[in-house]
Amino acid sequence: MNRRTPLAAAVLLLATGCATGPSLENQGQVTAPPGDSRQLTVGSAGFTESDLLAQMYAQLLNQAGYRTSIITVANRELYEPALESGQIDVVPEYAATFADWLNAKANGPDAPPVGSPNLDATMKALRRLATPRGLTVLNPGRAVDQNAFAVSASYARRHHLKTLSDLGRSGLKVRLAAGDECVQRPYCAPGLRKVYGIDITAVDPKGVGTTQAKRAVQSGQDQMVLTTTTDATLGEFGLVLLADDKHLQNADYVVPVVNRARAGAPGVTKALDKLNAVLTTADLAAMNQQVDSWRRLPADVARTYLEDKGLLLK
Repeated sequence: MNRRTPLAAAVLLLATGCATGPSLENQGQVTAPPGDSRQLTVGSAGFTESDLLAQMYAQLLNQAGYRTSIITVANRELYEPALESGQIDVVPEYAATFADWLNAKANGPDAPPVGSPNLDATMKALRRLATPRGLTVLNPGRAVDQNAFAVSASYARRHHLKTLSDLGRSGLKVRLAAGDECVQRPYCAPGLRKVYGIDITAVDPKGVGTTQAKRAVQSGQDQMVLTTTTDATLGEFGLVLLADDKHLQNADYVVPVVNRARAGAPGVTKALDKLNAVLTTADLAAMNQQVDSWRRLPADVARTYLEDKGLLLK
């Protein structure tokens, strides 16, 4: 049975727990056999989707005979070292983002990014960076949570838009609701111009997927909003995603990362791989909506989903 560790206890654990992973001096020399601790701590980054994934991981591991607890640590700067040390055993991550984070940690903040739209190349880079730290990156599933762009459904119908390429070919002038950083980020306004030929006339700094940003597009003040592929509330604002048909965005597929010394054995991999076969991006968006809009508990939403997919006994 899984239990959630309060945040205060989580921070205390991270500050005082005993290290069980490889020391910095021994990184690159991970030779011990994969461990199979029967009591595992699953980490969540504290936002809805991470909570849902942590709950699904814990419930699948429980069914496989492990005892689990869930700990919430919203800061990657805290939970990643805890994963290395074995204070946290399993964490849901995003392939390209985590690869770039580990790369910056190993090679400095100015290191060229290793995450890319190519999933195979991204996973190869991620595993190369994770292994010396005593981490094992399991296989990614089908679900991906990456940047995405949405327009109003009426705007899409009026201009026959289904993809970002359609928008580029249309020649329409587009004011984009997004975060400040979109002006310079290669996967945002500059990429939309370069890859798709979209005429971005301005970036309206309303944040990524915020209610304010969506309302600006809904009202016609802006024509497009930066959000994510698992955004659960687009329909409430009459918005639809345009497909990233030229793969501008990085391959941020959901991927479990485990501490090899404690959770690197086949039992953990087998339990979590079951989710890869069924979980889709649309499934994640629907579950996010149940938590964020319908106020259901992540544990209940996760259990219902796993039972409906035949992964968990009722």
